[in-house]
Amino acid sequence: MPELGFYEWQLALLISLLLVGLVGDRYLSRSTSSKNDRVERDGSHGDISLESWKAFRSLTWKYLVVYGTVMGADWLQGPYLYTLYREEYDFPERLVALFFVTGFVSAGVAAPIVGVLADQYGRRKLCLSFCILYSTACLLITVPKFPALLLGRVLGGISTSILFSCFEAWAISSSTSLLLPPQQLSTILGRATLLNGFMAALAGVASNKLVERTKSCTSPFLASAMVLCVGWLAIRGLWNENYGRRGDAGSETGGDTVDLLQLGRMWQACRIVRSDMKLIVLGLVQTCFEGSMYLFVFLWVPTLQEVTPSDNSVSLPLGYIFSSFMVSMMLGSLVYTVATSTFESGSTKKRKRSRSPSDVTASAAPSQSSASKAINSSLALHTTLSSLVCLVGAICLSCSVLSHDPHIRFYLFCLFEACVGMYYPVQGMLRGTLVSNEHRATVSSIFRVPLNVFVVISLLTGVSSARHVVLWASGLMLAFSSLLMKLVVQR
Repeated sequence: MPELGFYEWQLALLISLLLVGLVGDRYLSRSTSSKNDRVERDGSHGDISLESWKAFRSLTWKYLVVYGTVMGADWLQGPYLYTLYREEYDFPERLVALFFVTGFVSAGVAAPIVGVLADQYGRRKLCLSFCILYSTACLLITVPKFPALLLGRVLGGISTSILFSCFEAWAISSSTSLLLPPQQLSTILGRATLLNGFMAALAGVASNKLVERTKSCTSPFLASAMVLCVGWLAIRGLWNENYGRRGDAGSETGGDTVDLLQLGRMWQACRIVRSDMKLIVLGLVQTCFEGSMYLFVFLWVPTLQEVTPSDNSVSLPLGYIFSSFMVSMMLGSLVYTVATSTFESGSTKKRKRSRSPSDVTASAAPSQSSASKAINSSLALHTTLSSLVCLVGAICLSCSVLSHDPHIRFYLFCLFEACVGMYYPVQGMLRGTLVSNEHRATVSSIFRVPLNVFVVISLLTGVSSARHVVLWASGLMLAFSSLLMKLVVQR
């Protein structure tokens, strides 16, 4: 049996911590539920019929089988995309950056079109098309010719837009048509997020083994294409078709173009953002953090390679390192869950102690004042967490430049990924609190415009050749974001 190296041991340690965290989180959630939410939980379960429970189980199975398969196929490609372009095909840094930029631009341009096509012609059809397009992109990436690789990135960008919109839309629409309560839909999406993390870690190990055996970075992409074929069969056999609002395009204006571009709604959302300083800061934080995250995806391989001894007979196990990052991200998500559940449990106890007997007898329902206090306390908590996540992320990226020890850089990168795991639920809750439901999707799309511009410009300027400057700049942006969150949003 071969001896485990440093990164393999670190992955095993992180997985052990994750398992302990999952057990602890399970115990904490059960304890909190039994103490504070027993009445509400029992009442909600009492309203769920046996038929509804069976429909929930069936939808959970159908969605998670497909979702786990396609996300596994996507994650198989992650660890070796840069290495394939830069080392195996020997393309210069600026050309590698061009490939990445092409994927971002393609995804951004395709996003609104993909949404319209899915609503008009069916989410299932678009998900089937995803498997075909993405598997074609994987095959094109194995051809070391510039036109084929560029076309592969275009198809990959379109596929990414479908992956992160149509699959979830199918699950939500199916849940609505089955009349499932919101708690059950939340459970399905929560399990999908956890499954995604496990598939990412598993795919990292699998891609590492494939490259070790085949001595080629193209093997994970071929494996991904085969997994996508399995996903196509699963969608074909398990899913029924569902649609959005069909036949509405251009009904009010007499043309399809206005409905596609949604210029009126976009302008209205822009005015809402411009008039609210908190929303401006929220968008700025999203641009800074997610922009730094995307640049980190592009930079972590060369940043670790430059401090790894060149006389080392064994190359960096990128698959194991990638899996370590994904497990770290899951640990960050668990930290968020524990922090929020502990805070909410403490807040519930305080509210119960502060309510006098006359308050209890006066109204069985929570007062408007108490509901407002709960929202404000949640906003304060998530603003603090967002500020903390940005600050820790800034420290990780800045200190990684100062250290020339590959192991210390690895630890700092793992901590940054844990911040990423906390960032997504924190930022989602802040958007849910500060952005009205009527304009939530439009405002979110506006937030992504500066993000895509930032990433594209950064990649086109050759970030890898100046990666130390980029990491320093990202750290400064995150520190500035942390300060703004505390001074503006929590004010």
